[in-house]
Amino acid sequence: MKKKLGLFSTVMFGLSAIIGSGWMFGSSQAARVAGPAAILAWIIGAILVFIIATVYVEIGTMFPEDGAMSRFAMYTHGSLLGHVSSWANWLALLAILPIESVASVQYMSSWPWEWANWTHSLMNGDQLSGWGIVATTIMLILFTIINYWSVALMAKFNNAISVFKIFVPIITMIALVSAHFNFSNLGTSFSTFMPNGSSSIFLAISSAGVIFSYVAFQTVINLGNDIKKPSVNIRRGIVISLVVSALIYISLQIVFIGSLPSSIISKGWGALDFNSPFSDLAILLNIYWLSTLIYFTAFISPFGSGMAFSASASKSVTRIDAKKSAYAEIIGQYG
Repeated sequence: MKKKLGLFSTVMFGLSAIIGSGWMFGSSQAARVAGPAAILAWIIGAILVFIIATVYVEIGTMFPEDGAMSRFAMYTHGSLLGHVSSWANWLALLAILPIESVASVQYMSSWPWEWANWTHSLMNGDQLSGWGIVATTIMLILFTIINYWSVALMAKFNNAISVFKIFVPIITMIALVSAHFNFSNLGTSFSTFMPNGSSSIFLAISSAGVIFSYVAFQTVINLGNDIKKPSVNIRRGIVISLVVSALIYISLQIVFIGSLPSSIISKGWGALDFNSPFSDLAILLNIYWLSTLIYFTAFISPFGSGMAFSASASKSVTRIDAKKSAYAEIIGQYG
């Protein structure tokens, strides 16, 4: 029990998976599609995901197992579909690890500091260079070692990263609002608040990364057997992590829109084009220290998400192995 996750660590795992690098790009992409109405996209997206999450919470508290997301299909549709679903879920989780590793290396390669000039060689245009492949491989090895060593070590490491990932968006919002915030950017009428109509809200939910930013709550479900008092803490962990992440994402969207200079707004929302939205906005507002902090966080955020998903993927493959053992036992009895 001493090695299991308490409520704080459970919430941190949820937040680490949900708040990845998406917060640095989602606000810009959503505003480009829906204008100020992108705020509604984040609110509606959070509600939709919360409804979906309640179903998994109900089952997850009833069956708190390692890799529980890989087990639910078996309980509802039998062993055959359950086995296929388990492999599909595991492969989906496994694919996220190199994606997050590559994202960390890409962001690292854009570090503007003189001492970090060596990081520019990690990318060859839009592709990883040889050294970039080495860097991503090292990250994957680190994910494996930390996850394999112990649940306690993994939790401490993840807690530290998660606190940092929450701290930076809050600091970013405070700094931007202090430097410049124009309420008129949010719209002075229905047409200016929703310039592209109500359909743009739902387009932003599906295409601007809104849903993708929220759905990682399943990490908590997959860690069910490693959580203290799972019948209580799974529910609390998912609810708290979703509420906190929703508040952060919605607030970031409001701050991003309100902090945009009028010269950019006048070109139209569809003309928004930032390489690193919050970092570029900080530079426009002469907050250079904030830009530096965001550049560094752009490396940490996907690394932390990769850490959380490595734990989830390892738990899922444990359940697949358990199923294979069960099938072998049945064959031995009746074969």
